[in-house]
Amino acid sequence: MLQALIEPLQYGFMQRSLVIAILVGLLCAVVGSYLMVQRLALLGDAISHSVLPGLAIAFMLGANIYIGAFIAGVLSTMVIAWIRTRSPIKEDAAMGIVFSAFFALGITLITVIQKDNKIDLNHFLFGNILGVTIDEVRDTAIIATVVLIVVFLLYKELLFYTFDPLGAQAAGLPVNRLNFGLMLLIALTIVASMKAVGVILVLSLLITPGATAYLLVKRLHKVMILGAVIGVISSISGMYLSYFYNLPSGPAIVLVVSGLFLLALLFSPKHGVLIPTVNQK
Repeated sequence: MLQALIEPLQYGFMQRSLVIAILVGLLCAVVGSYLMVQRLALLGDAISHSVLPGLAIAFMLGANIYIGAFIAGVLSTMVIAWIRTRSPIKEDAAMGIVFSAFFALGITLITVIQKDNKIDLNHFLFGNILGVTIDEVRDTAIIATVVLIVVFLLYKELLFYTFDPLGAQAAGLPVNRLNFGLMLLIALTIVASMKAVGVILVLSLLITPGATAYLLVKRLHKVMILGAVIGVISSISGMYLSYFYNLPSGPAIVLVVSGLFLLALLFSPKHGVLIPTVNQK
């Protein structure tokens, strides 16, 4: 058993991949907890799909593709907010419109790029964690550190805003800045996770660990901590499954975290579907 755990670590690509997996599992769970409790899962989906055109345009211009992806993600949130405030269209409909348009534009641009360049950009859709470089590990670590520090420093303000936005506004908190700041954190998290699981699967890592933890504990800081543990365990387990069974890494990670959610849904002491109602009370 010990030999099986140690064997993958002799390879440099597995060492880098595991570091990325741990960082992404931790980061997505912490930031995704806010999305989950605010019932804004669709927003995470919208931003994750909206980074594609920025990625493609940055590649065409020879710029840093991660910066391009981040700019596109932020721009998509601004467009959603603009549609919501300037028209009778509701926020969920605005999200659906924007992320569909941005995603379609991104796919189109990537297809055009691949006609003229023999390069595969499709790994940004589904992830390619085994191909991460030292520079990408460094960039992901920097993003994760910045995001986690901001969450720690603004925890009380974001907690108040998350559960009672009207009360936070009445108390004098800059709710618009907090909302925009949260969007920035989500965009940074998605950009950091692109190489690991891709823009299509990143929503699972953003939402599922927090949702699993929410079935087991209630307070937000406990949801974050337990969600982070679940995210890290799922990422590491998915990497080992990928190594030993020759599975795609991103989907393997998502399948593990989804399996843990199913277990919590069935056997949670308070909310488990298979737990007698008398015990849940």
